Amino acid sequence: MAKKQSIEEGREFNPKFDKNGLIPAIAQDAKTGKVLMMAYMNRESLDLTIQTGCAVYFSRTRRKLWKKGEESGHIQKVQQILVDCDQDCLLLKVTVDAGQCHTGYQSCFYRALKKGSRKTPLETEKKSHRTLESPIGKVISNGVKLKFIAKKAFNPAKVYKKGKSGSINSP
Repeated sequence: MAKKQSIEEGREFNPKFDKNGLIPAIAQDAKTGKVLMMAYMNRESLDLTIQTGCAVYFSRTRRKLWKKGEESGHIQKVQQILVDCDQDCLLLKVTVDAGQCHTGYQSCFYRALKKGSRKTPLETEKKSHRTLESPIGKVISNGVKLKFIAKKAFNPAKVYKKGKSGSINSP
C-alpha cells in the first residue's frame, strides 16, 4: 500500500505533527455534537490523553502541558478520538459538566460574524481604491461586527484564581 493510501485508508495511527511538533485538536461534546474548543496537542499531551482518558493539551502561550479543567474543574472525559483523512487534525468527542471556555461560556465559539455588518470585499476594494496587492486581511476584517450567540455558563472570576496582573489564569 502506498504511503499516502496507507495514511488515508490504513489502520495505523500516524498523527502528522507540524514543524513545531503540534497537531490541532477540536473538542466536541459527545452528547450534543457542539464544538467546544480548538487547541493543540504535542506527542506527550496526546499520549497522556490516550492513557488517562482526560483531555490534555499543549499551551502555546505558556509552553507547557495543560490538562483541561486543572484550574476550573471542568475536565473533558474523552469518549473517542477521531483523526481526519491525512492525520493532521484530531477530533476529541468528550463529555463535560459545565462551561469549557475560560471566559465562562459552554463553548469557545460563542460569537458569530454579524450578517450585513460590512460591505463585501469587492465593494470595499472599489470604494477604497485599493490595489490587488493590498493585504486581504484588511479587506476581510474591515467593518466586521460580531454578535453573541450564547450565554455564560459560569462566572470565571469565581472559578479561576486571579493572577498578579489581575488577569484570569487560562490557556
